[in-house]
Order: sequence, then C-alpha cells, then structure tokens
Amino acid sequence: MVAKRKRHWLWNLIVVLTIVVCILAFVAHYKNWTKIENDSFQILSGVYYIELPFSEINNVQLVDRLPSMERINGFSAMAVEKGVFRDSISENKVYVYVDNLANSKIRLVYQDTLELFVNYADSTKTQQLYELFIGKIDSIQK
Repeated sequence: MVAKRKRHWLWNLIVVLTIVVCILAFVAHYKNWTKIENDSFQILSGVYYIELPFSEINNVQLVDRLPSMERINGFSAMAVEKGVFRDSISENKVYVYVDNLANSKIRLVYQDTLELFVNYADSTKTQQLYELFIGKIDSIQK
C-alpha cells in the first residue's frame, strides 16, 4: 500500500503567489512604459521612474553607443540595459532605459548635468520620440 502525502494548502498558495509576482515583475521591466503630457515626459520601467519636464531639457541627441559607465543599480539582459549608472569621466548620474542596445538611443541632458538614455525596441518609435523632443524643445526656446 502506497501512503499518500498530503500537501499543506499554504505551500500551494506560496508557490502560486511567487509565480504571479515573477510574471508581474517581468511585465513591468520588459519594456519602457512612457507617457507624454503637454509639459513633461514620464518613463516607467519596473522600479525605475522619471518625470522630466520639457523645460528642463538642455540637449537632445541620437547616439549609437552608450558611453563607458559604472552601474550603481540596475540590470542588463541580452539587448536590454536599465538602471542608474555613473559616468566614468564626469562622475554624474546617468539614467538608462534602453530596450535594444543595437538601435540608436536618445541622449537627453537635463538640469545641466544629468543624462538620460532611452530607446524602444522599435527603431521607428524611437525616431518619433526623438522628433517629438526636438519639436518640444524648439517651441520652448522660441
């Protein structure tokens, strides 16, 4: 006769909750969630969030590569790079929200010394965002 093991319901609940939390963490980090309002740009990727008023942006460029940086916190997975970094030369904080390292990245300089790199997995969406930034900055400077 084979003895039947009885599992406690608490362990089943813990396993299910762990799987749900892992799925939610993946969904929150797998892409950049952006929102564009009249006067600001908001970006959320997992635990990393920035709201950047267009009036604080000093410079916008499209760059092919990220500069040499030291990671303060964040992660890299395949072609994704996200987190808070420190520029190796200037020692300033750099925020990175890159969904695809192979594509061009938008480099924003704001508050004179802070930098933000952002792109989408789709290069055409990145180009549209770049053109939106250029248009907003031109309208503010005029």
